[in-house]
Amino acid sequence: MAKNVAEQLVEMLVEAGVKRVYAVTGDSLNYFNDAVRRNGKIKWIHVRNEEVGAFAAAAEAELDGLACCAGSCGPGHVHLINGLYDAHRSHVPVIAIASTIDTSQFGMDYFQETNTTKLFDDCSSYNQIATTATQVPRMFQSAIQHAITKKGVAVFGLPGDVAQLDALESETSMQLFKCKPVIRPSDIELKLLADCLNEGKKITIYCGIGAAEAHAEVIALAKELKAPIGFSFRGKMGMQYGNPYEIGMTGLLGQPSAYHSMHESDVVLLLGTDFPYQNFMPQKNKIIQIDESPERLGRRAKLHMGLCGDIKDSITALLPLIDNKEDDSFLKAQLAFYEKVKSHQQNYVNDRGEENKIQPEFVADTIDKLSNNDAIFTVDTGMCCVWGARFIKGTGKRKMLGSFNHGSMANAMPMAIGAALAHPEQQVIALCGDGGLSMLLGDLATIKQYNLPIKIIVFNNRALGMVKLEMEVDGLPDNETDMINPDFALVAEAMGFKGITVSKPEDVEGAIANALSYDGPILLNILTNPNALAMPPKIEWEQIKGMTVSMTKLMLGGKMSEVFDTIKSNYKHLGEVI
Repeated sequence: MAKNVAEQLVEMLVEAGVKRVYAVTGDSLNYFNDAVRRNGKIKWIHVRNEEVGAFAAAAEAELDGLACCAGSCGPGHVHLINGLYDAHRSHVPVIAIASTIDTSQFGMDYFQETNTTKLFDDCSSYNQIATTATQVPRMFQSAIQHAITKKGVAVFGLPGDVAQLDALESETSMQLFKCKPVIRPSDIELKLLADCLNEGKKITIYCGIGAAEAHAEVIALAKELKAPIGFSFRGKMGMQYGNPYEIGMTGLLGQPSAYHSMHESDVVLLLGTDFPYQNFMPQKNKIIQIDESPERLGRRAKLHMGLCGDIKDSITALLPLIDNKEDDSFLKAQLAFYEKVKSHQQNYVNDRGEENKIQPEFVADTIDKLSNNDAIFTVDTGMCCVWGARFIKGTGKRKMLGSFNHGSMANAMPMAIGAALAHPEQQVIALCGDGGLSMLLGDLATIKQYNLPIKIIVFNNRALGMVKLEMEVDGLPDNETDMINPDFALVAEAMGFKGITVSKPEDVEGAIANALSYDGPILLNILTNPNALAMPPKIEWEQIKGMTVSMTKLMLGGKMSEVFDTIKSNYKHLGEVI
């Protein structure tokens, strides 16, 4: 019996290893939906908003590889865009099927008509629309190939009438090629790199997500160079665990230790990172960057050397050329400073807050201590990212997902859906802001519909906390950042699963422990302190006498640039910034 184009696409998705399609069905997408149903090897996940589907697919793709989402014509696939931007900027392989109006109506301003090739051009590596059955198999194979090899989004435009056509077999290869070439600098480049590192007296290594698969190699290199290791937020879970050279993060969410070490070094080695905040990058030392995508080289800092290579392949080839340094005084100094930073950071945890003003640091630290060794965390953009970055520790088995490149609100709960479906055997914990959760609140119903045992922890500070802080630091009144929220625990109950409000600090530990052991989805609505500042850890104030008053004035009503200047002039290279 002949199969139609929709059935052909489903078979190709199955062959590529796709297990789910996140979508809202309707009109032009219905034949594809029916093909998924009849095939039986792919599960259709009925989200309430296609944006949630795209975020969920992005989470699944980051954890396991290729994932798929879909949207029907016009408004349906338009809703995909925010999640697809996130996936594309995070370099995870997602196939998006954008069904659209019948080809006979193209260019006629038909009901729900959009130009998909223009619409998705900026958030995809591949973006084409099929208008004949002949095109479909080759185009879809190319879309999947682009998503996998380019590590990004591939959009396949599917008109409703094309989905119903009889499928035609392709005359070209239909197999997928998951190539893993060895990518490293040339021998000459490696020699120059080794010479620079061997000559350097004080070296700091800074790692991003691109170094996640090279944990052992980076540790081995640091051992030879006596180099402390800092990392980005996305690099944290892959680099923090089992790392005797760790000095934490730098940047807006990080600690002064990594900032200090990078600025005091002779040489800074950037590995697999495209860290965007150039204000935190040193300017007066040698910076060397290695990245598998050479177009990223040098766009964040002035480089001494820029090299193309996979981090694992590159360090493996580099290590035989490195001399073992005997002087470890710089390393010891940075590690000692980091211990002080961690000690002061604990002060925020010890202050548990008061009724209706529970300290979020205490909440996050409690989550970290009680969560499983292999838990998957998702964090909303904003203050939840701060608490996740500072207090959720890497174990080598844990994962942390967030909108780290795109910086979208409302990502944590949708990403938790994708993570829970892909890994039902693991604990999935969503750290949600009240602003983020409110934005896509309807998909709590999706969690109930599929009985996903997600643990939603709402840091309910009744405000857009990060935005409020940004405005205040810039000398602006925090206009329209407050939020009048529903009772999120009651909302969860209305959706059909357990919801609990926590208002007292003494109830936090028990509530989190019970939530994590609960068999099913649960939402904890924790009333956190709206005035908790996303400040880096406390420092030795005795060392910066005379700075406190001026810094306080600047933080309450000054400019960000003035804060930076005051820091630099009063305590060289400390990096104790907002």
